[in-house]
Amino acid sequence: MEQSLKEDIRKVINALQNNVDMMGDGNYCLLGDFEKIKDEFLSIEMKAATFYLNCYLSPFTDKYPEISICVQNMSKRRHGGLIVIQREDSLKSLLKPGIPIGAELTHSLLESIFFPGNPLHDGAVVVSQNHIVSAANVLPLSDRYTGEKKLGTRHRAALGLSEQSDALVLVVSEETGRVSFAKSGNLYPIINQGSF
Repeated sequence: MEQSLKEDIRKVINALQNNVDMMGDGNYCLLGDFEKIKDEFLSIEMKAATFYLNCYLSPFTDKYPEISICVQNMSKRRHGGLIVIQREDSLKSLLKPGIPIGAELTHSLLESIFFPGNPLHDGAVVVSQNHIVSAANVLPLSDRYTGEKKLGTRHRAALGLSEQSDALVLVVSEETGRVSFAKSGNLYPIINQGSF
C-alpha cells in the first residue's frame, strides 16, 4: 500500500506540473484538470487513511482483519456503527458504560451487535486488545465547529472521545455507508472496498 501511495502522489505531482506548463496556452482550460486532480487527492487521502489505520490498530489488536471485515460488511448494508479501539488511555471516566460483553472479537459478533433493531446497536462498542469489552456505551460528543459539514451523532461521538483520549474510533455511517476513523480529534475517511 505504501508503494501505491507513493505512485499516486507522483501522478498528482506530474499532473500539477503539466498544468503549470499548459498555463501559457490560451486555448487550454485547466478547470477540468483541477477537478480530476481534486478527485485524485481525495482518493490518495482515503488510501493513506486506510494505510495509517492499519498501522495504528496492529499494535493494539491482532483482530484488525476481523474489524475490517465487519466495517466493510456494515458499509455495504448501510448499518451504522461506532467501534472504539482502546489503546493506552483508560476510557472509564470518559464514557457512560454500556452492557458488558466480555467476548472474543469476531466480525460476526460485531455485526450482530450493530444489526438494526438490536437493543445494543445505538451505542459504541469498546474493544480492548482482542476482546469486545462492552456495547451500548455512550461517548462524549464533540462541540467543535466543523464548517459546512453537518456531522451526525456517531461522528461527533467519535471525535469527542478521540479529542480526550488516544482511542481510535471507527464510524460507519448508516446514511451513506462511508467508513471513517477518528484519531486525536480528526476524522479520516477510509477505503470502503477491500480490507484495510
